[in-house]
Amino acid sequence: MDLKLNNKIAVVLAASKGLGRAIATTLSAEGAKVIIGSRNEAELTKTAVEIKQLTGNEVVAIQVDVTNLQQIESFIQKAAAIFGGIDILVNNAGGPPFDKFENFDDAAWQNAFNLNLMSVARASRLALPYLQKSNGGRIINLISVSVKSVLATSVLSTSMRMGVVGMAKMMADEFASYNITVNNVAPGTMLTERITKTVPPGVDPEEALKKRAENIPLKRIGKPEETAAVVAFLASEQAAYITGVTIPVDGGANRSIY
Repeated sequence: MDLKLNNKIAVVLAASKGLGRAIATTLSAEGAKVIIGSRNEAELTKTAVEIKQLTGNEVVAIQVDVTNLQQIESFIQKAAAIFGGIDILVNNAGGPPFDKFENFDDAAWQNAFNLNLMSVARASRLALPYLQKSNGGRIINLISVSVKSVLATSVLSTSMRMGVVGMAKMMADEFASYNITVNNVAPGTMLTERITKTVPPGVDPEEALKKRAENIPLKRIGKPEETAAVVAFLASEQAAYITGVTIPVDGGANRSIY
């Protein structure tokens, strides 16, 4: 299937590794001009070079901390200036720590708010004028399958991601008049660096992941590329009639009907 992403201008945040990197790689392979951002400039630059070598398409790296208003303002302005606009915005950020509700203080809640909710609001607001000029702009938010079913000790992440779900629904309704779609992708257990950090000390990571896979109908951990494929489809012309939805990519782990 030709996703018709050739020469589309895509901005992907938190793209130096993990899901963000996989998404940037997939969009670049589909012909998009990709601008990637993350806090680690050296790692980000290395990633941009590697994606370009792999896909043959130009990839630009711009360092940014999505929790910093001034940095995200500068990032969006620079990104839009490089290729003359923005057609696709992929909001992504690392997740907050896992723990029980009783162990988080105000600072932890504020950090999670800035990282996982305000970053989406800011980037979307700043990119909106450019997306309005696009012939069918796209906003795609990476959240978590925890918005569909309870994930133990994910209270910070779940709270903020649920806020993104509500915000995206409102944005989808409002931005439809601009022919901009707004959707969420909710990955389940994916084989990224973040998942290995959730393995308890002293436990063999391979055994821990194998045990987690037992509760997934497909009996395996997901690949970042499988999440990236859904994002690429939502960014395509073929997905022009899909907006305001949250799509789980979880191997069937979420068993709720709605």
